[in-house]
Amino acid sequence: MIGVAALAFGLVLIVEGLVYALAPSLVEQMLEALRATPVEARRTVGLLALVMGVLLVWIGKSLGA
Repeated sequence: MIGVAALAFGLVLIVEGLVYALAPSLVEQMLEALRATPVEARRTVGLLALVMGVLLVWIGKSLGA
């Protein structure tokens, strides 16, 4: 179980690191767009991402991962 969590966390860090390494100016533009987005919209997007993540993990575990 801890191994799976470490793997998942490592994969998140790889993706995040790639974004910052390959497109740092895009990150700045995304942060500006985020500042312009209302708090409720950010909260809704965050909750949707959370639900999608839980569903993907559940599907993955159901398929035997």
